[in-house]
Amino acid sequence: MPIYKCHCGQIEWEVKLEDRAHVLCHCDTCKQLGGGAYSLNQILPKENLKLTKGKLNTYTYHGDSGKPVNCYYCPNCTTHVYHHQTVMGDKIVVRIILLDQGKSLKPSAEVFGKDRLPWEIEVAQTFQVMPPS
Repeated sequence: MPIYKCHCGQIEWEVKLEDRAHVLCHCDTCKQLGGGAYSLNQILPKENLKLTKGKLNTYTYHGDSGKPVNCYYCPNCTTHVYHHQTVMGDKIVVRIILLDQGKSLKPSAEVFGKDRLPWEIEVAQTFQVMPPS
């Protein structure tokens, strides 16, 4: 598996993707964290991500479900590597735009369409919040 790095290189990780597609998230939290109109993610089992260098910091907030969301990020450059929404069990949300091939992956779905900016066009099946499990 290829090794991926945060912006400063202090954190490195490997990730096994289950498929080759993004999930676009339009939630307001992703906009605040990333400074963009949406984030590009993939939801996968936690065991598919292995930290190979460094130690991530974490902070917790409560998502739309009211349940905790734990965010794991580089303590130096603050690159967000992944999030764990406790409501999702053993699944994590990995920021796959950070991966080398991230720019070539197509979107498969959009979540939190209710928060999409009015000028954005729909590019994949859209769920107003998270899709049913």
